[in-house]
Amino acid sequence: MSEQPWAVILGASSGFGEATALELAAKGMNIFGVHLDRRETLPHAKEIEERIRTLGAQVLFFNGNAADEEKRREVIAQIRSRFVTETGTVRVLLHSLAFGSLKPLIGAGDVASKKQMEMTADVMGHSLVYWVQELVTHGLMRAGGRIYAMTSEGGGKAIPEYGPVCAAKAILEAHIRQLALELAPLNITANAVMAGVTDTPALRKIPGHEKLMAYAKARNPHHRLTTPADVAKCIALLCHEDTYWMTGNTVRVDGGEGSVG
Repeated sequence: MSEQPWAVILGASSGFGEATALELAAKGMNIFGVHLDRRETLPHAKEIEERIRTLGAQVLFFNGNAADEEKRREVIAQIRSRFVTETGTVRVLLHSLAFGSLKPLIGAGDVASKKQMEMTADVMGHSLVYWVQELVTHGLMRAGGRIYAMTSEGGGKAIPEYGPVCAAKAILEAHIRQLALELAPLNITANAVMAGVTDTPALRKIPGHEKLMAYAKARNPHHRLTTPADVAKCIALLCHEDTYWMTGNTVRVDGGEGSVG
């Protein structure tokens, strides 16, 4: 019996996670989705689940904090249990968590606290490592696995009131390089994906996001913003087995936005 391919999508109910879950399902991959939604946004998560089913894929969503240790272990236990009753493997892990502190580091007003700095780094950076550790240690992801983490230009630039997230993205990119090194003997790849400026719920939380979008649209050679679907289609192609030699990179998916000054 052939193994059923599954993707684990962290941040599956919006933005890049939502689009990638739908794109991979359309390509024949089953979806484990982890998302954090309250009452007002939970119906949208349910809608995504149903759309995945209509694409002919199996789907199991978990509502909770993907950076919480107990929630992570609960999800891993559910995946292991699922694979006992049917032969499956996690072919793809997408880390698309966008929850962090958007405050200045210095100033007379409200600045980022130690707790907020550590939380941002943990959710948007370190949590990637913990998920990979669990998946690999338990044999849920094996040779041929693909790991992707969503980063941004903030990982290499200073942006007003984005300092904690800038640091977390730099951490995320460093983890990707290290994971690529350590997972190479297992034939598992790890790459970061740097999307162009995209109109997502996470972007709209950034102070001054209107200016960011206007500037990105003006400098992008296509004169439009990147969309979650643009990125999802690219990730789906990168999941192909022939990309085994592509690892440790930060791949731009931005329509040329980053190449223009």
